[in-house]
Amino acid sequence: MNLLVDAGPLVTQADRRAPEHAAVTSVLRGERGELIVSAFVAAEADYIITRRFGVDAELRFLDDLAAATYSVVTLSVDELGRARDLVSTYRDLELGLADASIVVLSARLGITRILTDDNRHFRAVTPLQGGHFTILPADA
Repeated sequence: MNLLVDAGPLVTQADRRAPEHAAVTSVLRGERGELIVSAFVAAEADYIITRRFGVDAELRFLDDLAAATYSVVTLSVDELGRARDLVSTYRDLELGLADASIVVLSARLGITRILTDDNRHFRAVTPLQGGHFTILPADA
């Protein structure tokens, strides 16, 4: 089963001292399906990793992307419009493009499992295809 990955766990992977590092690593190593990352999420994670940990950590992250550890997926123009609509609908949450892109990809790919530490957004937002998101590692 495939898994959508948010920026928070990607940043946590770069920080071995983070309290959540072991839990995130466990989820990632246990997955047998594709680890899917929105291009917007990858850009957000790259920025945060570089700012917090420097270029060497950024290069390790980019090595993972280049080695296809994660499948980086972009949105179509129509999907960007759907992401924009989500940001508007969830205006009070200040959802942002990266998280909205995960919701849109969830609908495209039929995946409701997300590796994230962002309970605030993904517990409040309803998947476009209905139901609710399974948030890992919290729901494991």
